[in-house]
Parts: sequence; C-alpha cells; structure tokens
Amino acid sequence: MKTNTKTIITYGTFDLFHYGHVRLFKRLKALGDKLIVAVSTDEFNALKGKAAFFSYLQRAEIVAACKYVDMVVPETHWQQKAKDICKYDVSTFGMGDDWKGEFDELSILCDVVYLDRTGEISSTEIKNSLADKDTATKPSVKDSNNNPHDNFDNKVSK
Repeated sequence: MKTNTKTIITYGTFDLFHYGHVRLFKRLKALGDKLIVAVSTDEFNALKGKAAFFSYLQRAEIVAACKYVDMVVPETHWQQKAKDICKYDVSTFGMGDDWKGEFDELSILCDVVYLDRTGEISSTEIKNSLADKDTATKPSVKDSNNNPHDNFDNKVSK
C-alpha cells in the first residue's frame, strides 16, 4: 500500500564515520520524510575487495546514532537495491556523485539522485593518512560485549 511518506535510501560501507557522512545524510533526509541507510556487511565488503576498520555491527550502530537516519539495514549484495526500493516503498535512491550513472537503471522504480561529495574528506583518505603514520601501536577494535544488539535502538534491522 502506497503512503504519502517520502522514503529515501542510500548505501555504503560508512567506515570511519566522519562529517562528510553526516552532511550526506542531512542532504538526503532533506529530500523526504524517512532516510534508510543500507550499510555493507563485512561479507559483502570482502566480495568487493574492501576491508573496514569497524565491524558491520559497529558501523550500523554508529550510522543509526545519526539524527538524520531513521532506519539501518544490512547491504549484502549488489542486486538487493531494486528489491529494497520495492520492499521499503522508496521514493528516492541517493548516492554520492562518485557513483554517477552507476545506478540509473533504478530510475524505472524511483527517482535516482547523485549528490556532490564533501570534497575535503573521505574514509579512504583518512585510512591512507593513518597508514602513513607509525601504526606499530595500533589498537585492535573488537565488538565490546557479547550481544552488540543490546546497545541498538529500534532503528537497526538485524
């Protein structure tokens, strides 16, 4: 059943959460009433040849804490985007302009927008900058408790 609520969805790893992510979410949320963020799982990142510093559960918790985000869902494969658009009655699919043209085929299901990235910041640049420094004493970050869902609110889909 269609509603009058305008739902926006975006996808990404969102590792080393920074102000560029916050600005993207703020701009996406301004396009509608509800913002869903699909966070890439560790397994999906491995298939993409990416490694995240934080685990999926940690990244999902961080993203869910952002005031512009209404719901977090796992991104497990490339093909799920069309299914998610239908499942969540999405009005607008939004990504950073570094993906421009990559998801135009979704325009048969909803509006597709590519927003300008915050130019002076990226997780990759942060990682590269940190890698250039002495990392011999780099601590390991692990999930801090036996049930990481205990700290989640109802915005995160498990």
